[in-house]
Amino acid sequence: MTTIALYRDDFYLSTAEAVVTSVHEDGAVELDQTCFYAASGGQPGDTGFFEREDGSRIQLGETRHGAAKDIILHRPLDGEPLPSVGEKLVLHVDWQRRYKLMRMHTACHLLSVVCPYPITGAAVGEDESRVDFDMSETIDKDQVTSDLMKLVGENHPVTLQWITDDELAANPGIVKSKNVRPPVGLGRVSLVCIGENSDVDSQPCGGTHVSETQEVGAIHIAKIEKKGKENRRFRIRFGTPET
Repeated sequence: MTTIALYRDDFYLSTAEAVVTSVHEDGAVELDQTCFYAASGGQPGDTGFFEREDGSRIQLGETRHGAAKDIILHRPLDGEPLPSVGEKLVLHVDWQRRYKLMRMHTACHLLSVVCPYPITGAAVGEDESRVDFDMSETIDKDQVTSDLMKLVGENHPVTLQWITDDELAANPGIVKSKNVRPPVGLGRVSLVCIGENSDVDSQPCGGTHVSETQEVGAIHIAKIEKKGKENRRFRIRFGTPET
């Protein structure tokens, strides 16, 4: 059954009510709607817990998509009780973890502005993220860090615009990634726009992001690794290089 993904329209929604629509044999739970982000595009799925009517909790280990993008599966940790179909739950996202992922994912977008090369891979993490670029140039990581922090400090707004799947197909050049395609099949695709009138960046992405670049906080390039003749891996971490 289709799940309404509330997070697509509100990245800051951490609590919501929902009704259980299906419980799979492997324990995965489907809901009529959810604020839990399902793993996609290099960003991990949310964790947190379900709150039942008696106040007890069901701790979640992962959130992921099912056979299609409109199916979202919530998997409780091993040993946790399972809810019943039709049961009403209050959903609680692990906000501290989600917010770190939002900050990191936004930082990855900023890195793609500072390093305008095709992206060959990416993984968003709570404390470290990586972005791989199709490039052979030598680049100074301290200069990249300085350029990133300039964008952070300028506090550009980060907003969403929506285009249809057909509009994306007609404009493939707006996709920076060579290997990971934006989530399509739901009728519309979100464009993450940075800056007034998208003057810093605009690219299709289904992840979660902060509302202004200043929220990213202190970040730095910890390492640049050579992963082939024309591939460089940038590792982003929170804090300053000294920390």
